Amino acid sequence: MKDLKYLAALSIPVMAFLGIYFKGFFVFLTPFYAFVLLPALDLLCPMDPSNLSSEEVTNKLKNRLFDWLLYLNVPVVYGLVLYALTRVSTNSLELFEVIGLVFSIGIVLAVNGINVAHELGHRQSSNERFLGKALLLPSFYMHFYIEHNFGHHLHAATPEDPATARYNQTVYSFWFTSTFRQYINSWKIQNTLLKNNKNTFFSVKNDMFWFLVFQLCYLVLVLVFFGTIGLLFAIASGIVGFIMLETVNYIEHYGLLRLKLPSGRYERVREIHSWNSNHAIGRIVLYELTRHSDHHYKSSKKYQILNSYEDSPQMPYGYPTSMVLSLFPPLWFKIMNKRVPREMISRLVFSSGLPFEKL
Repeated sequence: MKDLKYLAALSIPVMAFLGIYFKGFFVFLTPFYAFVLLPALDLLCPMDPSNLSSEEVTNKLKNRLFDWLLYLNVPVVYGLVLYALTRVSTNSLELFEVIGLVFSIGIVLAVNGINVAHELGHRQSSNERFLGKALLLPSFYMHFYIEHNFGHHLHAATPEDPATARYNQTVYSFWFTSTFRQYINSWKIQNTLLKNNKNTFFSVKNDMFWFLVFQLCYLVLVLVFFGTIGLLFAIASGIVGFIMLETVNYIEHYGLLRLKLPSGRYERVREIHSWNSNHAIGRIVLYELTRHSDHHYKSSKKYQILNSYEDSPQMPYGYPTSMVLSLFPPLWFKIMNKRVPREMISRLVFSSGLPFEKL
């Protein structure tokens, strides 16, 4: 029964369903739950830094329940999107209700869509990777699969990585720099992969091209079956979904830098290059995404066996709370800047040529 704790991740789609069904001010139930109630629970519940024994790791890897808990998100996400599109296109809703539903579905697309897609995208099975890409489609972020796996994990905690927030960079600036740089990088990576395999741009192996086709087809189908209001709703929800992803990206590596070696290469990604959080609620709802240091240390590790390291920089709050704090830059800088390892700030001073007080 203890392993079923990850069903808590489905509490967010449940809140979204209630908001769609009851309408009115219930449409804001999901944002309230995700960014008020969950942070409050995260603060009240004790942290759990413990790791599994080798025997427990073996047992959890054999248990297919953890995989099926991820797969379940596919029908849940698509079912909710269809339900919301139906309600929006066939009911006379107030503007505030539509806005509330946009944020509700956007949160589901981020937590149960992109977050689960991230986990499945690291799997060796092509079927699991297919499900991961399918979960990225409604957020128009299918390129995330390429940039994250072939770009971010190589360049994390370096200036070359779009998904690593710079020291003193606001989350609002990061939304733009990360979003556009990741998309451009995805095309560059795709072109490199095609050349390395002696394929042309118009090859069936050009995933970026197919991602574009699939996402356009999705929008066309929405327009045909749910009209203009449905199309606008789908676009707005998708944008909320990937902005939430970028907010998570922002807090995961904020201000952290790897050492550049005399050879010109960077040191290997270690547990000190990602922010970690052992707050229990965030860990469960986000399928252990908060143990991000171990994920970068060995990306093939499944979520249920990720470890916590004492050397990892620790966030003072869970991910839901930290996401809210990031929306208030002065407060975020006041809390987080003093937690960034001094040697990493020194590297930034040296590379930028700016005096310390300017950073």
